[in-house]
Amino acid sequence: MILRREDMENENRREAEKIMKVLGITGGVGSGKSQVLEYLKLEYGAVICQLDEVAKELQKKGMVCYDKIVEAFGSEILQEDGELNRAKLGEIVFRQEEELQKLNTIVHPEVKRQIHKDIEEKIKENVSLYVIEAALLPSAGYEEICDEMWYIYAKESVRRARLKSSRGYTDKKITSMIQSQPPESVFRRMCTTVIDNSGSFEETKKQIGELMI
Repeated sequence: MILRREDMENENRREAEKIMKVLGITGGVGSGKSQVLEYLKLEYGAVICQLDEVAKELQKKGMVCYDKIVEAFGSEILQEDGELNRAKLGEIVFRQEEELQKLNTIVHPEVKRQIHKDIEEKIKENVSLYVIEAALLPSAGYEEICDEMWYIYAKESVRRARLKSSRGYTDKKITSMIQSQPPESVFRRMCTTVIDNSGSFEETKKQIGELMI
């Protein structure tokens, strides 16, 4: 059988996709996701893609979401340098659910489009592990992109202690942050694997190692 060039390229792409694993990492605030991401990067050479950072980049002046956001929310959300005033925009969208939905409708499809593009590029670069991280990953529709989705779990008492020591947050602020995120049941239902990061990180590394065999 003679394969056309297009057929060969498609076949090579499918083989590359088998080689590269796309892993989703999620979990509540204070669960220790950052430490897990850093370990996957250093130990397994993972490329880390944090959705919040991608979204921020796409909202900068001259980027794909910028004009749409200004058109939707008005020039009063701009700073003197023309960039979005994220604090002011945040006040608007988190005060009114319909405004948040409006912003998400603009940003989320573009973020996903950028992720697809980046994955294609990393496949060509023979990257073996690509990790997507977001606290709201279970509700963002990335399960069709990720081969696996890991829920980084930690007991609430542990999360609170970490947030107090590392960021100096008050109990009131921590409670507000936890309540604004999906409950544990949602994370467990949407994810394929649970990593218990309540104890020492050595214990967490053992769990990761068993999954990466």
